[in-house]
Amino acid sequence: MKFKFFVGIDVSKLTLDLMVKDQDDVLFQGQVSNDKKGLRAFEKECKARHIDLKKSLICMEHTGIYNAVSLAYFYQKNYAIWLENAIQIKQSMGLTRGKNDKVDALRIGEYACRYQDKTRLWEPEREVITQIKYLSSLRKRLIDTKNQLAVPLKEMTGTIDKKLKAKLEKFTAQPIRELEKKIKEVETEIKKVITSDQRLSELYGQVCSVDGVGEVLFCEIIGRTNEFKDITEAKKFACYAGVAPFEHSSGSSVRGKNRVSRMGNKSTKRLLHMAALSVLVRDGELGRFYNRKIEEGKNKMSVINAVRNKIIHRVFACVKENRKYDKTYTHQLA
Repeated sequence: MKFKFFVGIDVSKLTLDLMVKDQDDVLFQGQVSNDKKGLRAFEKECKARHIDLKKSLICMEHTGIYNAVSLAYFYQKNYAIWLENAIQIKQSMGLTRGKNDKVDALRIGEYACRYQDKTRLWEPEREVITQIKYLSSLRKRLIDTKNQLAVPLKEMTGTIDKKLKAKLEKFTAQPIRELEKKIKEVETEIKKVITSDQRLSELYGQVCSVDGVGEVLFCEIIGRTNEFKDITEAKKFACYAGVAPFEHSSGSSVRGKNRVSRMGNKSTKRLLHMAALSVLVRDGELGRFYNRKIEEGKNKMSVINAVRNKIIHRVFACVKENRKYDKTYTHQLA
């Protein structure tokens, strides 16, 4: 689809800074409130200037819940929406100076115009995926809060008076028990959401058939990939998670080792790392692979990263082929 106009929107909690341009020139810039009233005012302004939003590409950065109103509004109107990663837009601009909301809106609009051939139109995720993401996020916050109370007390052992430690434990015992109770309730609700949806239940069986993948990592993968719709290839997900190795060389003088990017999603990478560590202590194929590579003199972290990649590729292969992982599978010779 070819677009006649390009709309760049810088989203904040209370306001939307907007810029509209065609292929050559900026047509107008403005600011409206981040609500339906402000969006209607924007539509009215476009209509007065003969700007057809049906023929426009509306681009904005992903800012979490602050995007919700405008995404729902524009999608209902059947406008073309491109929700892009902020880092992607920033990296594409090269060397820049200065920053404010007005300038950001201009840069987002210019990005949409320049890279319109790479447009990925946004579509809302299913309600069950939204539930999984919010419940998983709540579970993580509850666990973090519990650890903030419990871990310091354990570290105090032997460093403070026993009576004082007992008093501190008495103060925190009830909150910790309540948090543990709520964590279990949230985990039960997550299971209920998964089992209540046929597609999610099928994916759960396929993804969790891979060694190292449990409910927590499953929810992370499902949420990040939108049920494998937004990210469909294992290599792309490995890159997103920051576990894909990249070559580091230049000419004949620079011959560095392959290394992973620091731009990966740290939360996803951490869970994949825990999954890799969990399979290394088992008597399985990946555990034997790790031990064999270590005996060959390979770097420990490089081998662990290879295990993380193997987990990702197995997950995506199972989903693509609509099957569970076969631990007894052997390659057939031609």
